[in-house]
Amino acid sequence: MFNKKTMRETKKAKGGEEGIKIAQVSCGTIYGNVQHEIEKAAAEVGAELYVPEVDLDYVKEKVDEFGYDFKNSLGLSVALARGYAVSEGLSDADAVFLAGCHKCPRGAVIRTEIRKIIQEKTNLPIVMYPFSERTKAGELLTRMEALVTIVRRRWILERTVQEGLTAGIDSGSTTTKAAIMQDNEVLGATWSPSREVVKTAEKVFEKALEIAGVKREDIEALGTTGYGRHPLGEHFKADLVQEELTVNSKAAMYLAGIEKGEAMIIDIGGMDNKIITANDGIPDNFTMGGICAGASGRFLEMVARRLGVDVVEMGKLALEGDYTKVKTDSYCIVFGIQDLVSALSSGARKEDVAAAACHSVVEQVKEQLLQEIDLRQPAIEVGGTALVEGVPVAMNDVLGFDVIVPRYPQYIGAVGGALLSSSFR
Repeated sequence: MFNKKTMRETKKAKGGEEGIKIAQVSCGTIYGNVQHEIEKAAAEVGAELYVPEVDLDYVKEKVDEFGYDFKNSLGLSVALARGYAVSEGLSDADAVFLAGCHKCPRGAVIRTEIRKIIQEKTNLPIVMYPFSERTKAGELLTRMEALVTIVRRRWILERTVQEGLTAGIDSGSTTTKAAIMQDNEVLGATWSPSREVVKTAEKVFEKALEIAGVKREDIEALGTTGYGRHPLGEHFKADLVQEELTVNSKAAMYLAGIEKGEAMIIDIGGMDNKIITANDGIPDNFTMGGICAGASGRFLEMVARRLGVDVVEMGKLALEGDYTKVKTDSYCIVFGIQDLVSALSSGARKEDVAAAACHSVVEQVKEQLLQEIDLRQPAIEVGGTALVEGVPVAMNDVLGFDVIVPRYPQYIGAVGGALLSSSFR
């Protein structure tokens, strides 16, 4: 196995500020008109993005070694060779950005194989991204930032115990959460729908402090994460401001009581999804997004409203239903709801519709995201949707093995912020 623990990488692992080099292995980013957006995102997080150099003889050699007919696709052939160059240490990378057009099924297969080749021979963190012609830098920032965090702040991610009195605030797309922890115990946690970023965070923070029975001035360290992490970091003068991919993966394994070894973290959020594979709590591959909100918590909320119940009650109804009795095969949230409304109009039971909704979300998560990730056990399901009982049950069915739903799954980001910020107390 190629050992990537160079002096340069070791320096970063100890907190050095040397630039992070991200190898871009991709096909079609120039023609898809997104290359400048990728470069912009990398620059914004202070990373150096570069394309591994390969010559035509090397490309031919690796295509022959791989043993696949690319049918005269030079772009895929070169991408494969660049993946091999990274895996063989011919390219001095700290992390890998692996991208391809979401409309290219052949590219998706090759992208997965490139990922496997790199993971088999290196310990480099990888982010997978199927782009569209409308991809913007803002959509890539969390992914790029996570790669930089894994390399530069690995010492923080190695923490396994929360110490002292710390707080975490997670400003998510649909809800904002806060948690107060002391010496490995959650003293108080609460949430509120996300409205104005700072005002909502102040509200949940004060409530969490009240539940915990402590004062703000007693908090020794505070961490922020989620979409609103940067303005909240500035407002609260946070000790830790970190993207949710690394925070959630660490917190998931922490709450599940898994300190060592491999795991897969599944987070079906209000607007997007995150699938992360981690080793000792540190991500080695992750992907996020989805084709449509039909694979999100927002879809479940809309179905619950149509059924006249809250989303948690809908999850209970799903346990009594049979998803096979209701057809819903659309990726689109609008058409998906339309399918279920039509089923209700035709006399379908609420229980069957609820089960179909949960199963539809899980199937889409698998199709859209799990193709970018190696299935690993144990699998840990987190986020508010983990409390919708029909969703973990559907996940067990689709994956073919049981997933773990740890304590406080809905507060995963806030708990992670409190856990990791204790490094700064």
